[in-house]
Amino acid sequence: MDLSRQRELARHLASLRRESRQQSGLDAHLVPPDADTAYRVAQMVEEELGWDVVGWKIAGMKPGLQRQLRTSSPIYGRVFAPLIEVSPATVEHARQCSPIPEVEYQARLGADLPPRALPYTVEEIGDAVASLHPGIELAECRFVHDAAFPPMAAILADGAGSGTIVLGEAIADWRSRDIANQAVVLNCNGVERRRGSAAEAIDHPLVPLTWLANELSRTGIGLKAGQTISTGTLTGMLRPKAGETYLADFGPFGTVSATYA
Repeated sequence: MDLSRQRELARHLASLRRESRQQSGLDAHLVPPDADTAYRVAQMVEEELGWDVVGWKIAGMKPGLQRQLRTSSPIYGRVFAPLIEVSPATVEHARQCSPIPEVEYQARLGADLPPRALPYTVEEIGDAVASLHPGIELAECRFVHDAAFPPMAAILADGAGSGTIVLGEAIADWRSRDIANQAVVLNCNGVERRRGSAAEAIDHPLVPLTWLANELSRTGIGLKAGQTISTGTLTGMLRPKAGETYLADFGPFGTVSATYA
């Protein structure tokens, strides 16, 4: 895929994102041939939009979700300003592209993690986290989930389904708490829909965060202080309807809610 086609795809994806619009399928000549090319296109989308990158999303840390996502490795995408909101949040369902609410821990960085030759350790990443929050990622996709749904590389170019991040209050003394084993419940209009834990889905929020830091280091991008990272769904994926309110209950760590108006 030559540079001109990469740029053509980036401009198209930027237009879809600006207009809160999606489409069915993608012309074969615009599908990136591999993940590295797809991530280069995603960086071009950032350039085309001119929007600040205020965070990142991670998905597919374990094989079960990787199979659902049609990938053999974790994936990541940019979160753009102003798409980080404080709970309770409301979005317009009609303007969301194939929306999916995902219960996730959100890590806010207090230090830069620039590219370097030596891999980052989990301990270093923990020291760089200023706060850890309960949250919900309101994921989106610029491609309709139909029979023409394009290969995963096209989704990576689109930011791996990145949308809005909804943050709860910071978890006090999070490093001394049992984050991994805390049960998390997702309720919809007061009815339980899903439950899970970090131990089951991602091991611990620092595990995907360390993976992302090393991936972005490898590609020369790095992470920056102040960015918020959504570390991966704890409750799987489901499709919301207009008028539904989703409340994520993290027990002693607090609750987070988002309404699809």
